[in-house]
Amino acid sequence: MAIQRVLIANRGEIAVRIIRACRALGIETVQVVSDADRDSLAARLADRTLCIGPAESAKSYLQIETLLMAASVTGCDAVHPGYGFLSESADFARRCAEEKLTFVGPTPDNITRMGNKIEARRVALAAGVPVLPGSEKVASANEALAKAREIGAPVMLKAAAGGGGRGMKIVHDLGKLAETFQAASAEAKAAFGDGSMYVERYVAKARHVEVQILADSHGTVLHLGERDCSSQRRHQKMVEEAPAPQLSDTLRQGLQQAAVALARAIDYVGAGTVEFLVDAEREGFYFLEVNTRIQVEHPVTEMITGIDLVQEQFRVANGERLSFSQQDIRFTGHAIEARVNAESPAQGFRPTPGRITGWTPPEGPGIRVDSHCYEGYRVPIFYDSMIAKLIVHGRDRAEALAMMEGALAGFEIGGIETTIPFVQRIVTDAAFARGDVSTVLVDRLMAS
Repeated sequence: MAIQRVLIANRGEIAVRIIRACRALGIETVQVVSDADRDSLAARLADRTLCIGPAESAKSYLQIETLLMAASVTGCDAVHPGYGFLSESADFARRCAEEKLTFVGPTPDNITRMGNKIEARRVALAAGVPVLPGSEKVASANEALAKAREIGAPVMLKAAAGGGGRGMKIVHDLGKLAETFQAASAEAKAAFGDGSMYVERYVAKARHVEVQILADSHGTVLHLGERDCSSQRRHQKMVEEAPAPQLSDTLRQGLQQAAVALARAIDYVGAGTVEFLVDAEREGFYFLEVNTRIQVEHPVTEMITGIDLVQEQFRVANGERLSFSQQDIRFTGHAIEARVNAESPAQGFRPTPGRITGWTPPEGPGIRVDSHCYEGYRVPIFYDSMIAKLIVHGRDRAEALAMMEGALAGFEIGGIETTIPFVQRIVTDAAFARGDVSTVLVDRLMAS
């Protein structure tokens, strides 16, 4: 392995995850922390820790030049961006290359082309991948309204420069589109620095299914199956599983082949996720976006394939060929992941930062907990509220569901409120148990 020492430009559970992958590969780790993360588990586990600024991410984890200087003074030859923060910043990837640092992720061109949702739609169309009826970039409410009238209500307004639910609004009444457009555009401007929008047809009972891809710099592109991420609140995923339930073989293969075709079309390198909207009623699918990074929910894919995706990221970044072919990948059993957030479901999912006074995660065969928390850890208010990911792997979906119910019941966290009670409602819901999942499931549970 040519990579000897990596700067981890992230925090929380993904930083811990990267450190453990590096240990297996014999790579030294340098963990950057803000003032709020000095006592984090990642800071304790890394070979070296360096404070890079105050708690606010804009003054620490999002400072490209500070991160590059940290890599330089600690003798790093690579940078892993994790997910979130600068993981999908083409500027960061480009600056790493200029400083002769290996960026453990896709190329700047990959990130640029897929980061612009309009360009991503064009690439998908050229690759023969279905997309929802929609528009090019629209800069005004009047342009959006004209296109929405062509498509027909309901429509979805989306930020052209980003994803993750930011700047995304559903419009059922076109008479309210102008007002909604202004709100969505302002949110997109604040999140991505670009208020441009585009318009797509909205599918009411939809499923969110994504395909994990892995590609090396020698032209090999593989898929590692698909994940269902339909259980969402405000476009933020709560429960994910692999493989996706209740898909016909034709639809499943179509999704996988489309993801590979799109990755090939842009000479993709590294790990990535191609996201699709599946129309459950019409048995069709449509391209949504490409996440040019490791995903929060990558563990469910690892559980059913036995492939360590973070280690593979390092091998690909090191210039190595993938050591397996598509035929070598075997999918075994079923895996489910539940995100555990420091939030109060009873109070509208209000964040609940504070000190963890008790921490007893579940253990046993087929159970995995990815977390940066421990008893005595203080959950800061400054960052995403996710404190753990609980993953289970069973012989089939029924066994995995039973394991998840038991594991959630045995996950004891003291001192703060968490979303565990609400996640228990999701996984014990009759429709979810049948595999009848869609993006309206969580809304229905919240309303009941």
